Amino acid sequence: MNMQKHGGRHTDPNLNTRSNRSKTNEGGKIVILKLIHFMISIAVFYLFWILFRYKGFHIVHEKGYRYNYYVLIVYAVLLFILSRTYNAYLIGYSRLRSLVFGQFLAQLFSILLLYITVLVSWAYFVSPGPFIPMLILQLILDIVWTWCVTLYFFKIYTKKKTLLIYRDPMDKKRFGSIKGKPSERMYHITDEMQYDGSFPELRPYLEGYDAIFVAGVNSRCRNGILKYCKEKSISGFFLPHVGDVIMQEAVHVQSFDSPVLYVSRKHLNAEYAVLKRLFDIVISGTALILFSPVMLITGLAIHFYDGGPALYKQVRLTKDGKRFKILKFRSMRVDAEKDGVARLSTGDKDERITPIGRFVRKCRLDELPQLWNIFIGEMSVVGPRPERPEIAEQYYETMPDFQLRLQVKAGLTGYAQVYGKYNTEPYEKLEFDLLYINHMSFLTDLKLCFATVAILFMSESTEGVKEGRTTAMDSDNEEKSTEK
Repeated sequence: MNMQKHGGRHTDPNLNTRSNRSKTNEGGKIVILKLIHFMISIAVFYLFWILFRYKGFHIVHEKGYRYNYYVLIVYAVLLFILSRTYNAYLIGYSRLRSLVFGQFLAQLFSILLLYITVLVSWAYFVSPGPFIPMLILQLILDIVWTWCVTLYFFKIYTKKKTLLIYRDPMDKKRFGSIKGKPSERMYHITDEMQYDGSFPELRPYLEGYDAIFVAGVNSRCRNGILKYCKEKSISGFFLPHVGDVIMQEAVHVQSFDSPVLYVSRKHLNAEYAVLKRLFDIVISGTALILFSPVMLITGLAIHFYDGGPALYKQVRLTKDGKRFKILKFRSMRVDAEKDGVARLSTGDKDERITPIGRFVRKCRLDELPQLWNIFIGEMSVVGPRPERPEIAEQYYETMPDFQLRLQVKAGLTGYAQVYGKYNTEPYEKLEFDLLYINHMSFLTDLKLCFATVAILFMSESTEGVKEGRTTAMDSDNEEKSTEK
């Protein structure tokens, strides 16, 4: 049995296990505060909606007055859905700026969608002027509320004494660090244990913890820990294997006497396939028209800087391994890969990137030409990002499961882009992409499109790979990157 433990089990006397009733009370208080903020947001909207419709606060009772309540309900539904999309109320797990940004985006897009609907319904133009001060007021309220509630949350929230169990250093690294993140104030890792034995031998070491982080241990032991967390009503965080993600889409088959779960290669049903293609055509076609001036200026700037072509064509893989040429605005020197080696960018320090290219990448303009790939059917708006064949082959050597991403058409955005980074490890990218494939639906696609807007303003999402590496795979641990 391989067991290495670091840290003392009683290093902090202030970390006491709380009763379930105490936890419920704390959670209930935060829920009430969230509800108050949500209701205030709706009230502020209604106030400015009256100003928008009647040009003043003196309301004349008329036959269509009930219309205002219908609008209020629609706004509340939109705000609720978008707030969940942007994790606007994920107190304790997200940074203050992320929470405020999520709340503001939810309010902004709720107003925008409602305003467009009203213009179509009324069939004449009305200035959106009253909504501008409304959004400013909402932003101020969001900042004040989030700051106060976050302080209150960590004041009443007792840190959870946490144990980290991992199989090997690579698994520990894959789990990630909570240092410097809000969750560090919630989960205090007092002990770390390298272990991959049986659960009965491990169980005595689990007593006294409020939370357990698990990364990479064998399935039998992990299942034991999972049941233990359920039994003791403590928090358990488990880093999944690819097999776990695949099993999420399993469906119960009733033709057998025993519980049987069925999985197969993913195929889009006819209705969703048609709707997804229509969505791709409408979104890409509209975006091509709206962004055509920006694309023209960008292309000219790139060309006149060094005389090279504005567009860069590169072979990528899509559904079932089919190859196509993806279009991007060129951000690197023309001879960036003169040595014939396919490599990912190392980010801002990459000497191959031109000054114009740095700006283009920072503003995400380099991806705009892919709207044409989407329009002609080579890509989809939402789906796994297409990989280069040369880099994909390197991943297949140590991680054959990486080919499972090719069950569906490649996309412009997806789970890996919204919840990961450019330099996210391939194994994590695969798991993110499989999560999307498992939950593909028109509503999921819409949610990811809205969520993508948020990451456009997060510079960390474009972090490059480490210098000296050609792919996102950690070269020091490539042999340990697959499931055991």
